[in-house]
Amino acid sequence: MKAPETSLAPVVVLACGNPSRGDDALGPILLDRLQAWLESADFAGLADDFELIGDFQLQVEHALDLVGRRLALFIDAGQQTPAPFVFRRAQVIDSASPSTHSLPPESVLAVLARISQEAPPPAFVLCVRGERFELGEGLSPAATSHAEAAFELLQELCRAADVGAWQARVIAGE
Repeated sequence: MKAPETSLAPVVVLACGNPSRGDDALGPILLDRLQAWLESADFAGLADDFELIGDFQLQVEHALDLVGRRLALFIDAGQQTPAPFVFRRAQVIDSASPSTHSLPPESVLAVLARISQEAPPPAFVLCVRGERFELGEGLSPAATSHAEAAFELLQELCRAADVGAWQARVIAGE
C-alpha cells in the first residue's frame, strides 16, 4: 500500500535556543506562542502554511528542513542585538567547512546549496535582544518586553507570508 503524500508547508520557521539559559529561551518561547496563535480559532487555516521547528541550535541537518519551501524564517536571541530585535534577510555565505555544531542561518543555507540542486528559499532572520544567558536564569524583564515586540512582528509576517512583504519589513528597518 502506498503511503499518503504529505505536502510541505510553504513556510518553515526554525527557532533555536536553550530554555535553561535565561534569555536564550526567546526562540523557543516565541515559537510556542506562534504555534498557539496559528492554531487559534481565528487563524486555524493559516497554520497549514507553516511548519515550526525548534532546536537548541542550528545544525547541518536543518538544511533538509528548507527543501521544498518558498520562504524560511530563523528566530534566535542575540546578546549584542539592537533592542528590541533585528529583522534581516539572510544570504548564503559559503564557509569553508560547516561544523557539526551550531551554525548561523547563512551557513545552513549554504549547506542546502551544496547538497541539493534546489536553491535555498528566500530566508530571513529575527534576532531578539537578550540580556542574560546564564544557566538557570529566567527570562529577563527586558527580554520579555523585546519578545512582545517581536511577537507583534511575527503575527504580521504570518499574515503576509511572501518574500516581497517580508523584504519590505527589512527595508522599513524592523
